Amino acid sequence: MARLHRALALALAAAIPLGSAAAKPPVEAFSNLPAIRSPGLSPDGKKFAAIQEMNGRPVVAVYTIDSDAPPLAIPSSEWVIWGFQWVSNEKLVIMASQNSRTPDERGQWTLHRTVAISADGSNPVALMGNVEGLANNSSSAHIADIALNDPDHIYVPLYVEVQDRGFALDLFQVDLTTGRGKRVAHGDYDTRDWIMDGKGGVVARIDETKRPPTEHLMVPDGDDWREVAKADVIATGGVNIAGLTDDGAGVVRGTLVDGRFALTRLDLATGKETVLLSDPRYDVAGPIVDEWTGRVIGGVLSSGSYSAKYFDPQHQRRHKALFKAFPNLIVFSISADLARDREIVVTEAPRQPAKYYLVDRATKTASEVGSSYPGLTEADLGEMKPYDYTARDGLLIPAFITLPPGKTPKNLPAVVMPHGGPDSSDGLGFDWWAQFMANRGYVVLQPNYRGSSGYGTAFTEAGLQQWGLKMQDDITDGVMKMIADGIVDPKRVCIVGASYGGYAALAGATLTPDLYACVVSIAGVSDLPKMISHERRMHGSDSGVVSFWISRIGSPTDDSERLRATSPARHADAVKAPVLLMHPENDTTVPIAQSELMAEELEDAGKSVRFVELEGDDHYLQLSATRYRMLTELEAFLAANIGN
Repeated sequence: MARLHRALALALAAAIPLGSAAAKPPVEAFSNLPAIRSPGLSPDGKKFAAIQEMNGRPVVAVYTIDSDAPPLAIPSSEWVIWGFQWVSNEKLVIMASQNSRTPDERGQWTLHRTVAISADGSNPVALMGNVEGLANNSSSAHIADIALNDPDHIYVPLYVEVQDRGFALDLFQVDLTTGRGKRVAHGDYDTRDWIMDGKGGVVARIDETKRPPTEHLMVPDGDDWREVAKADVIATGGVNIAGLTDDGAGVVRGTLVDGRFALTRLDLATGKETVLLSDPRYDVAGPIVDEWTGRVIGGVLSSGSYSAKYFDPQHQRRHKALFKAFPNLIVFSISADLARDREIVVTEAPRQPAKYYLVDRATKTASEVGSSYPGLTEADLGEMKPYDYTARDGLLIPAFITLPPGKTPKNLPAVVMPHGGPDSSDGLGFDWWAQFMANRGYVVLQPNYRGSSGYGTAFTEAGLQQWGLKMQDDITDGVMKMIADGIVDPKRVCIVGASYGGYAALAGATLTPDLYACVVSIAGVSDLPKMISHERRMHGSDSGVVSFWISRIGSPTDDSERLRATSPARHADAVKAPVLLMHPENDTTVPIAQSELMAEELEDAGKSVRFVELEGDDHYLQLSATRYRMLTELEAFLAANIGN
C-alpha cells in the first residue's frame, strides 16, 4: 500500500508547500479543491476511484490497488464532474453538470450529462444520446438501479416532454456500451421518482400533487397503482424514501417521530410503519445505504459531530472498532466491496481535514490513500468547540466557535459566519473556509440560528417567515455573547456569509448597522419579493419549489410590507460598514441579479461597496480558481477593515 500512497501523491495537480505555525500556508492550501474526495471501491475490491483536483478542476482518478501502475485521470472538458458510480468491475458512470441559459432568457438551468466509461479510460459514451433532449437533461442525473445481475445496463429516470401535458418522469433502461436508452415505464405528470429492487424491477414510485404540495408513495397493483403513504412536502419534505429494507418487503423513510426526524420501516403490503432509528434530541441526518444493493443499512445522527448507527449488529461492531482504531476523530466507512473484505474509511476532525484509509479485513491493516488538504497541518488550524448561547427570547441556539491558532482568545477581531440553506446546519468538523479565516487571525462564530435543521422540527419551524427578524436576532445575540465574554473586540466584527448566509450578512448591514465593521455577501439574496418572482418564472407559481420558499420567506402578496422591510437592497441608505459582494457568474440557485441590484443600490446611496463577479462558476464554487479569488478578496477586505 505504500506504493499506492506514493502514486496518489504524484497524481496531485500541484505540490503545495506545507504550512507551519510560523509561516502561514498560502491561500492555495485552503482554496484548492480537495486533493481527494468521495473514493469508492469496485465491486471486487481490486480498484478504487476518487474525485481529485487537476489544474483547478475535478477529475475522476482510477487506481488499481495491488499494482505499481499509475492512476488513470478522467477529465470532463467544460463540464464539471460532481459524482461517479461503479456499475461493474470494469465500468463506471460519471456524472457532470454545466449551467446554461434558458431559450427564453428567463434565467439559467443546470444541465446534467451522464457518461459511461471503462475503468481503463476507453470507450466513453454519453448516455441517452439517442433520445432528443435527454443527452443533456435539466433533471439530475440520478441512477435508480445499477442491477449488478445485468452489468450492461442501468436504469435512469428522466423527464420527457409529453404532448399537451408538459413533462413526465419516465424510466429508461440504458445500454452502457451504446448509450442508447429504452423506455421501460411511463410516469404520470405528477411522478417525481422511481424505486427499484436492485435487479431492474420497479417496486414503487413517488407522485406529487399540488395545493398543498403532497407526495404519494405508490406501489403497483395489477394494472393500476395503490397509495401506501403520503406526506406534506412543506412540513416534512415529502415521503422521504431512502431505499428498500434488507428483505425488500418495505422501504425506509424519514418521517417525524415525537417532533424529530427518524428512520422508519414502511411495509409495502400492509402500510404498517415501525421506528428503526430515532433520537430524543437530534434529527436523524440521513440514511446509510449499501452502494450495491440500494438497501438502507443504518442512519446518521446530526448530534453536532455526527455518528453512525447500523441496524445489523455486526456492522455496528465494525463501526465501533473503527472508533477504537482512530480515537478522537469522526470516522465513517464510505465504501466497501461486495464481499466487505475491503472498505474505505474517512477520518476527520476540526484540525484534521478528511483523510482516507483502505482497510483490508483479511490482513487487518489500514493504509492511508490520501488527504483532502495535504498542505495543511494541525498547527495551521484553529480549535473548534461548541459555543451554545441563549437568544433574547430564551431559545437555546447551538453554535460553534473556532479560535485562531496561537492567539489568546481575548479582544480579537471576529467573523460571524451564518450558514446557507437556511434548512441546514454547521457541526464539528473541518471547514476550509472557516479555518482559513481562523488561520489569518480571526475568531469565527458559526451559529445554528432558529430555522436550522438537525434539532427537531420545532426548532426549524421557529424560523418560518423570520428572515431578517428572529433568525437575524439569533445571529446578533451570538455576536453580543462573544463581546460579553471578552473574546472579541466589539469594534472589529465582520459578518460573512454565502447564499442565505449572504442574505443574513446584508440584513446585518441594514438592520444592525452599528454592530459590524464590514460585511461580505457571497451569492446572497438582497430582495425577497424579487427572489420569489424569479422562482415563479423558473418553476411556475403553483410549483412545490415556490410553495416551499413562500413557507420559509412569506408571500409577496400577503406579507409584502414585511418582505420589503427585510429586503436589504431596499434599505441601502441604512448601511454604514464597507460591503464586499461576490457572486458566481453562472449561479442557478440565487441569480447574480440579486447582487447586482444590491451593488447598484449601495452605489446610489453613496456607500462603500466592491462587487466581484466570479467568472465561470456556479453557486457551489466548484473550481479552485473561484475559491482562490474568493479567499484572496476576502483576506484583503478583512485585513483592511478589522485586521490587526
